[in-house]
Amino acid sequence: MRIHFISIGGAVMHNLALELQALGHTVSGSDDEIFEPALGRLQEAGLLPERFGWFPEKLDSRPDCVILGMHARKDNPELLRALELQIPVYSFPEYIYRHSQHKTRIVIAGSHGKTSTTAMLMHALRHNGMDFDYLVGAALPGFERMVRLSDAPIMVIEGDEYLSSALDPRPKFLHYKPHYACITGIAWDHINVFPTFESYVQAFDDFLLTCPEEATVFTFSGDAALQELSHKHATICKAYDGLPFENQAGQTFIQHAGKSWPVGVFGRHNMQNLHAAMRLAESIGLDPTRFLAAMESFTGTARRLECLHRSDNLIVYRDFAHSPSKLRATVEAVREQYPDHTLIAAYELHTYSSLSAAFLPDYRGCMEPADHRYVLLDPHVFALKRLPVLPDADVSATFDAEVFHSGSMLGPAMQSALKENKGPCIILLMSSGKFDDFSISDFIQKNT
Repeated sequence: MRIHFISIGGAVMHNLALELQALGHTVSGSDDEIFEPALGRLQEAGLLPERFGWFPEKLDSRPDCVILGMHARKDNPELLRALELQIPVYSFPEYIYRHSQHKTRIVIAGSHGKTSTTAMLMHALRHNGMDFDYLVGAALPGFERMVRLSDAPIMVIEGDEYLSSALDPRPKFLHYKPHYACITGIAWDHINVFPTFESYVQAFDDFLLTCPEEATVFTFSGDAALQELSHKHATICKAYDGLPFENQAGQTFIQHAGKSWPVGVFGRHNMQNLHAAMRLAESIGLDPTRFLAAMESFTGTARRLECLHRSDNLIVYRDFAHSPSKLRATVEAVREQYPDHTLIAAYELHTYSSLSAAFLPDYRGCMEPADHRYVLLDPHVFALKRLPVLPDADVSATFDAEVFHSGSMLGPAMQSALKENKGPCIILLMSSGKFDDFSISDFIQKNT
């Protein structure tokens, strides 16, 4: 087939384009801006557009279909031309469902932990020689791309609740109709799309309604809003808790079947993620002991409590945390794992929700376990999203933190905190962005 991508530079979009090209399809695409790593990967594959921008004439050759990224607007010139020529247009979740409609579909949903839980399941299945397709939201060690499409009998899908495309304002996960699924929790997010908590919960209610009658959905027992939904959909929902664990000299061990199983991740939230992944794996025939044996070699995913540096005096972690529940879980996990280290935590306001004055109070106390707390408030990020800049005083009071307007100001503050503390320190960097002009690699080099 000949397939054209509108917004080919997206994280999932460029991986899907690479996968389809590898399968023998003729792929083209456009975007108004593309950043690394998508830029280099598309260039190496010969798929990088010659010029950035939108060129409706690219559709005049009438490709077999168009895959529309969620960042393209309704008035996108290429989209309008495709519709005029009556070329089939799919969002990427629509395309994924078309590919997987005759497979056993496993969907991992929830406000937090989706990527980690998906990655845990994928690692366990591969470790045990099971063949499967997948769609995951981050680069994983040992997996060439974030998407695999083959004739495998199973497809593992990270189910995002954000909108599908400009033509399809439904959450992505409503397309997948899973046979097995989990929901890790419901904590209000994406307020630019879901203006109230009730509207956000409704998205997960709708997701459960799309599940076939014979489906099984595992839901985290510790989430009140989620359990209320689970009772409503009691015929398909089963609760899970989180695996019992203990820490010994910095190593986490799962307690199961009278045995201690070492695992390569830490934190109470990851023990919950592990339990969800284990239940899903068991549903398709993978014994829990084989699942746990695989988890010793699972080291996590890119930007999910990713260790960037480790020495006797300094450990540096980077995490994708951006919502209140994610920040709280991440900071608590690091504090619990390293009780004797000085914890320096920095967070960048970057998503629509985090930039909203109405949402700001939800962050209160989420960084409290840290010894030093910093927040990057970059006015340029607010300008790009056409939002008023939050007052420094309000942000400082909410997070009980120092506020900085650029990465070049944040770096010296963290360096000063390191010098103040003579014992071992941990720096925890949390953002869905890039901390402006702050170079993590340069900072590590200067302080080790």
